[in-house]
Amino acid sequence: MSRCGDVYENKVTGEFAVILRGTEDRGQGPGIAHLTARPGAAVVGEHFHPNMVERFTVVSGRLDARIAGKTFSLEPGQSATVEAGVAHDWWNSSKTDEAHVLIEFDRAPGADHIDPNRFELLIGMLFGLANAGKVDKKGRPSPLQAAVIAREFADVIVFTRPSPAIQKVALGILAPLANLLGYRAIDPSYCKPHGHITPAPEILALAGLPAARF
Repeated sequence: MSRCGDVYENKVTGEFAVILRGTEDRGQGPGIAHLTARPGAAVVGEHFHPNMVERFTVVSGRLDARIAGKTFSLEPGQSATVEAGVAHDWWNSSKTDEAHVLIEFDRAPGADHIDPNRFELLIGMLFGLANAGKVDKKGRPSPLQAAVIAREFADVIVFTRPSPAIQKVALGILAPLANLLGYRAIDPSYCKPHGHITPAPEILALAGLPAARF
C-alpha cells in the first residue's frame, strides 16, 4: 500500500507524514514515518493501540504529549515509547514552529496475529475523510462514520472518550444503522497515499535507513 516517499496529509489536524519504511518495503522491521506537526497540530484524540507499540523521536521543534496520564514535552533528540494498551495523546502547542518527529510502529510482543499494516490503512481513512471535509474542526468523523471505523479497527485503535461502557452501547446501536445507510469503514479512494516525494537524506540517516533510490 505504501513505500518510502509516499505522503499522507491531514489538512484539518495539521499532520503531514512521509513514509520512510512502508507496507511494501518494511520487511520484518517496524514501519517508520517522518511526521511534520504544523503549528497547532494535534492528533484526533486520546487513544491506545491494543496490539501495537509506538515510538516518537523528536528531530526538531517540540512535541507535547500525554502518556498514561502524564503530560510532558519532548525536545530534539528525546524519545518516548508507548506500549500496547497505554493511553496517549500528542500535540504541537507552538503557534509558529513545526515539530519534526520520527514515528515507529510495530506489533507488540505476542501480537503476531495482528496485521500491522492496518494501522496505515486507518490513518489513510481518517486523513482522507478530513481532506474531503467530512470531519469536524478537530478531525473527528460524524458519529455514524466513527462507529463503523471504531468497530472495524478495534484491533488497531481504541479512543478513551467516551468511556468504554458507553462506546460499547453506542457501537451496538450506531454501527448497524451506519452500515444500513451506506457508511463504510474502508474506502479505497481515501486510504491510498496522497502524494510522493523524495525523503531528506538526513532524515533517512536518523531513521537508520539508506538513501532513497527512485
